[in-house]
Amino acid sequence: MSEKLPKIALGTDHAGFLYKEFLKDKLQACGHEIQDFGTYSEDSVDYPDHIKPAARAVADGTCDLGIVLGGSGNGEAMAANKVTGIRCALCWDESTGRLAKEHNDANMLSLGQRQITKMKAWEIVVAWLEGKFEGGRHQRRIDLIETA
Repeated sequence: MSEKLPKIALGTDHAGFLYKEFLKDKLQACGHEIQDFGTYSEDSVDYPDHIKPAARAVADGTCDLGIVLGGSGNGEAMAANKVTGIRCALCWDESTGRLAKEHNDANMLSLGQRQITKMKAWEIVVAWLEGKFEGGRHQRRIDLIETA
C-alpha cells in the first residue's frame, strides 16, 4: 500500500505567480492534491491576502503542508509565520530546504521567484518534501519556539 501524499496549500503574490503555476503542475503530476489560494495572475496584489489563508489552511489541518512564493519570499515567510502553529522557512537551495524539514519540521516553505531559477525552486521543493524530521534535540528547540 502506498503512502498518502500530503495535500499542499499554495499562496503567492504577483511576483511569484509564474513559479506557483509551475510548481502546482509539477506537484499535481506527482499526485499531490493542491489547494490554491492565489493569486491567479501577475496583476499586483497584497501578498498577505493570499499567504495568510494558505497558512491558516495548514495550521487548521485542511492542508498538510504549504508553499508560498513572492519576489524574494521574505514577506511571504513573515506573513505565514504570524499564523500560530506555522513554521515557514525561506529557502534558496536544496540543503536549506532539506534542513528546514529535518531540523525545524517546517510545515511551510517560502521561495523567491526573483532569486532562484524555476528548476531550482522545484529541486528545493523536492528536497523539502523528501526530508524527514529528526526529532530529538530539534523537537526541544521547536517546543521553545512555540512557547516564546
